[in-house]
Amino acid sequence: MNTNTDINNNSTASIKKGAFLTEIEEIGRRARQHIEARQPIEKNNGTPDGRCDLEIVTRLLNEALATELACVLRYKCHHYMAKGSHSKNVAEEFLAHAAEEQRHADQIATRIIQLNGKPNFNPEGALTRSHSEYVEGETLLDMIREDLIAKRIGIESYSEIIRYLGETDSTSRRMLEEILAGEEEHAENIRDMLERIGSDEKQREN
Repeated sequence: MNTNTDINNNSTASIKKGAFLTEIEEIGRRARQHIEARQPIEKNNGTPDGRCDLEIVTRLLNEALATELACVLRYKCHHYMAKGSHSKNVAEEFLAHAAEEQRHADQIATRIIQLNGKPNFNPEGALTRSHSEYVEGETLLDMIREDLIAKRIGIESYSEIIRYLGETDSTSRRMLEEILAGEEEHAENIRDMLERIGSDEKQREN
């Protein structure tokens, strides 16, 4: 039994795990900073008779639409720009996520129409409306990292909108709760991807 080797291997694994957890905490911090920098949603989440304020709800949904469209474009870019030993599998993940974000965008646009609003697909000002930024990243790990930050921002934003809607617009709330569940699942997938590929990259460096 090579006890020293086992100890060294365990220590190395602990260091890598610790470094990864620190990175995840930094990603969470950046996401929270982005959310806190945005103007808070108005506290008055309905009209005096308990109905939702359609103007505010439509604006929030259009911001969510812009967020999803920005994610579609970022994932598409990452799909085509992915390079490296892991690029084939990761590129396919990016493409699958792009398709899911497009489905979310379609759901939101449909709901805006149902509320007699107009879905805003105008590219001018789209990034201003979007809750997340469009950051491409240079390396494969950069791309995955930026996608995880955007996911965490999206999760916080959707949670905030869902709280705002409460019982005033249960249809929009249920739609966003479904989208939020998908975003949380995506975030876990991306986090696992970042951990796996980051670990492999560090092993190659050593």
